Amino acid sequence: MAVKVTNLSNSTVTRCFHLLCGVIFTLGVLLTLYIAFIKSTQNSNCMPLPSYSRHQQNPGHKVARKPLVLIWFWPEDLKFDWDDCKKHLNIDGCRLTDDRSLYLKAEEVIVFHDAIKGDLSNLPQLPRPGFQRWIWLNLQPPANTRRIEGADNLFNLSLNFRKDADIQVRWELTYNKILGGAPSLPKKEHVVCYIKGDKVADNSTGHSYYKELAKHIDIKVFGGSSTAWLPNNYFDAVSSCKFQLAFEDLIYRDYITEKLNGPLAVGTVPVVLGPPRINYEDFVPGDSLVHVNDFPNAKSLAAFLKRLDADDTAYRRYFQWRQYFSAHHHPVTDNHKYLKAICTACDFSVRKRDYRVIRYLHKWYFR
Repeated sequence: MAVKVTNLSNSTVTRCFHLLCGVIFTLGVLLTLYIAFIKSTQNSNCMPLPSYSRHQQNPGHKVARKPLVLIWFWPEDLKFDWDDCKKHLNIDGCRLTDDRSLYLKAEEVIVFHDAIKGDLSNLPQLPRPGFQRWIWLNLQPPANTRRIEGADNLFNLSLNFRKDADIQVRWELTYNKILGGAPSLPKKEHVVCYIKGDKVADNSTGHSYYKELAKHIDIKVFGGSSTAWLPNNYFDAVSSCKFQLAFEDLIYRDYITEKLNGPLAVGTVPVVLGPPRINYEDFVPGDSLVHVNDFPNAKSLAAFLKRLDADDTAYRRYFQWRQYFSAHHHPVTDNHKYLKAICTACDFSVRKRDYRVIRYLHKWYFR
């Protein structure tokens, strides 16, 4: 049986070859684009912004390298310079502003509790951008905090002294990377000192205890009607004392103010009145302070302070912690009263972008 062979022309073979090359080239281009797309989606620089449950994400918003933090109300109208966060606390991660026209661009809005009207009419009335968080600022304990109807489901972060606040405000000790030797102490001119604030009520717990203690030991008083007191001399005054009465105006869990930090920063032993000792030891070493609760009455506390005054070795044991930790001076001028809180919020805005809603603000704070 004969086999019939069909001869193809050269032009037909050429067309087939070109068609095959075109198909291969097209597949190669498509494969290259697919691989490039897969790699781009795995690059963290191309990840989309997180979407949030309560607010629609604004697709046109781009987070700045330094988040914009808007101070809606200056707390107690106490203003400080914009560079003070860097100057006093070495915090320079955000851009602070009080320009309300920038509301729609701000990543965070700090709202001071005491300035809020009861009907919320002085809060931002524009829709909240999906990327924005509202920060509730209140440094007063519950006894000095008024309830505001409508505060639930309004804020995303709490800025407060409590340990369970989202952003905790406190002057903290720092760990010494290089351990020091025996701590040196400044010269002491007084045994016990007390700074009487302008707004301290004579019947407050702390001031009442001071008056009882003064019956049993001499106490150098600064502030009040004393002419020997000026705010810019605060650390000089405190460092001249062996013991400083660091009495809080109100007693409440975690409510431990800069009254504790001042003596620790200058080599003075704080004598504290506030929450229980165990609460103080959440923040500072137990052997750095004397707690009034450790004594049955003011007379026995006075006797103990007199014994320590006469025993230099025993007194110096209250400074062993300084080999491992350091306390630092805090600003004492009135306009810096809220510096720590606002600058801490600035730092937090850079480090954490978690989102939540405080459903029941009053239930949390007043429980």
